[in-house]
Amino acid sequence: MTTPARANQEAGYARYTYRLRVSSTAEHGLLAEWGRCRWVWNQCVAESRAAHKVGEKCGPARLDKMLTGWRSLQRWLRSGASVTQQQTIRDFAKSRTKAQKDIRARLSVRRRTGMPKFKKKGEADPTLNYTRRGFRLKDGYLHLAGGLALTVVWSRDLPADPTSVRVYQDPLGHWHWHCSFVVPAQAETLPETGRAIGIDWGVKEIGTSTSDEHDLPHPQHGRKAQAKLARYDRMMARRKPPKGQKASKGYREAKRLRARAHRKVARQRQDTARKWAKRVVTDHDAIAVEDFRPKFLAKSTMARKAADAAIGATKRALVEMGRKHGRDVRLVHPAYTTMDCGGCGARAKHRLPLSERIYTCTACSVSRPRDKNSAHVVLVRAGLAPGGAKGVRPGRPQGGQAA
Repeated sequence: MTTPARANQEAGYARYTYRLRVSSTAEHGLLAEWGRCRWVWNQCVAESRAAHKVGEKCGPARLDKMLTGWRSLQRWLRSGASVTQQQTIRDFAKSRTKAQKDIRARLSVRRRTGMPKFKKKGEADPTLNYTRRGFRLKDGYLHLAGGLALTVVWSRDLPADPTSVRVYQDPLGHWHWHCSFVVPAQAETLPETGRAIGIDWGVKEIGTSTSDEHDLPHPQHGRKAQAKLARYDRMMARRKPPKGQKASKGYREAKRLRARAHRKVARQRQDTARKWAKRVVTDHDAIAVEDFRPKFLAKSTMARKAADAAIGATKRALVEMGRKHGRDVRLVHPAYTTMDCGGCGARAKHRLPLSERIYTCTACSVSRPRDKNSAHVVLVRAGLAPGGAKGVRPGRPQGGQAA
């Protein structure tokens, strides 16, 4: 069982994002292209809903045939590139499939099963996807189908030829446009250390490991920015327009400031997770990770603190970093990790309450912090020697599953 990472990482691909310098003429062309793609998306939604009412299927093949008819009838649609419009149909089909899976998981009884929504003008953020035949790189410029040439700010080199590119507009106004290239992921091997580590996830400390120097304390980025976020919330509440009226300039500015503050917090969490993951991966050859799903915490009293901890994003960063550098990352099921002893493997008869932070084994009398014991249990279940955290080379895997 693999980690719930992004599709690009699962398929052995990675994204490289760059800023774009776009002239007024090029921006006008990009927005016109986005208008055509948005129209195609809305037509896909309408056709899919009509087919669903009569019990028919409306897949990508049928929509492709419809696109041919639409382009033959609509001159303004035919003036745009067919690559982005065809990719819009692919994105629509993928979005509908994902929505259907989510609804089945929730056992929903909605009538329109997994139907994406219409994209309204002025509300949906412009996003254009180009496959390999729809773009090319030449002399540092990004040439798109339709005769658009964009200047890329090459902050770093691409490791390989990209297979696709996404051009999108920043909704917050920082460097209006960006491009994101998809390239084959390349492993960057690190020197062997002969060490192994087990990691348990929590809320008080995001990551508790078998090595004290690699624990990840809760940075509380969201709590530190709470005063600023509350201020922007009050600004939006004061300037909120009546129902049916257009939002004022002040309301839009307050909304943009609030979004910027939220994005800063998200980037701080991402930066903390990546730096910690790189340190763990650099110092250990084998990493046993608790396959923890923090979704249930959203319904508990620890919801806000758990959301600020971003356990899922931190776990994903660790697994992706381990895969990037060729480390042995093993995911361990979290069942009974708080009840088992990391020393002798004995299981407690009763579940420990959250208030009890010290685990004491009744069989071997081992006493250690609760999360530290869980980290040792994760390490043992992954088939790694418990002494691996102290410098012993990890042994053959037994119960852990490769990420």
